[in-house]
This record gives sequence, structure tokens and C-alpha cells, in this order.
Amino acid sequence: MNKILQIKSALQQAITISADRVNAYCKTGPGEYAEGDQFIGVTVPNIRIIAKDFTTLSLQDLQTLLQSPINEERLLALIVLVTQYSKAKQAQKEEIYQFYLNNRQHINNWNLVDSSAHLIIGAHLLKQDKEILFKLAQSKNLWDRRIAIVATWYFIRKNELHTTFELAIILRNDTHDLMHKAVGWMLREAGKRNQTPLIHFLDQYATSMPRTMLRYAIEKFPEEQRKQYLSQRLEK
Repeated sequence: MNKILQIKSALQQAITISADRVNAYCKTGPGEYAEGDQFIGVTVPNIRIIAKDFTTLSLQDLQTLLQSPINEERLLALIVLVTQYSKAKQAQKEEIYQFYLNNRQHINNWNLVDSSAHLIIGAHLLKQDKEILFKLAQSKNLWDRRIAIVATWYFIRKNELHTTFELAIILRNDTHDLMHKAVGWMLREAGKRNQTPLIHFLDQYATSMPRTMLRYAIEKFPEEQRKQYLSQRLEK
């Protein structure tokens, strides 16, 4: 049995959740953000366990998995890709980074983006030009925009915060709720490292930010401070 069939079999054997329940939660119905995506009902911890047996998959095999309609198969491929990137030499890191960018049409749900963008795109661009993130942030594709902001989570962990705030300025008027949550989440993470630039950002943009984005960004603030920012948002 080849490795792809082994993976498919292992995932089928690891199903523990109703597929209907997962598909409903992840908005895969007509007109929803993940329309057409398919879940079979395998938990992320179980996917990670299975992925540990396939860390040497070729990029060709990983691309086959990424092209699957099954979300869990694509997630497993990304988990393996993240592992490979973390252990790769610089030339291989560049190849994996380009592979990720070239296959991002298959990285088309929030769980896929959030498990990989910072650990490949963010990690690769930490000490490099970040112009690609600003291009992705202005894409018409929701997942490109989410990749852009979530990638900065890696920078935040390294105490480099300015790219997150620069992208948040571009994305603060995004119309999609998933982006409101993602931008607010990254602003909150940046604020946990240094609250001063977050307060500066909020003092400029809190009254015009989507309410969900603002609520995520100020989640760790003291209650009175949260109420103050939310009241400013309501008064506008």
C-alpha cells in the first residue's frame, strides 16, 4: 500500500466525530465561507499522531494530499510540511516556502491557515522582505488575507510587532467576520508582548474597527479599559 492510501486508511480508522457536526461548525454549506470543503470527523490531536508516521513524505505526495477535497487530509499534509520546514536546511526551507505559496489555493479554511501560516510563511520571512504579506493582505481571496495576518504570529513570538500593526491598518476595514477575528487575535497577541503600541493603535482606530475585531484585541485589558474602548465604538 502506498503512503497516500496508508494515510487515507489511518484517517478513516481515526474518525470519532460526526462529519455532519463538523461540516456544520466549519460552515461548509452553500454560500458559507468554506463551501464545498469536506470533513470526515477526525480530531486535530489524532491527525497529529498520524502525521508523525509520515514526516518524510515527498512534496509530490504532499501536493496530492493538499489537492484532496477532505479537509483532514489537507491538514495532515500541512502538519507534515511544518515539521519538514522546521528541520530543513536553508535551501530546503526556501523550496517549502515556495511550495506553500504555490499551493495556497488548497489552504482554504481557517484551521488550515492557523496551523501553518506562521510556522512556514512567518518563520521564513522573519528576517526577509515582507512585501508578499502586504500583497496577500490586499487580495480578494479571504484565505490569502488570513494567511497574511496569521503569518505575523511568528514575528510576534520573536517580539517583532510592527508588521502586525501595519497589516492591521490595511485590514481594519475588511468586511469578513473571519478577518475581524484574525486581526483582533493578532492585535491581542501583540499587546501581550507590548501593550503600548496596541494602545496607540486603538486610540487611532478603535472607533472605526469592526466590533468583533475590537473585542478580540482588548480581551486581555482590565474590564474598565475594555468598557471604555467599547463605549467609544458604540458612540461613533
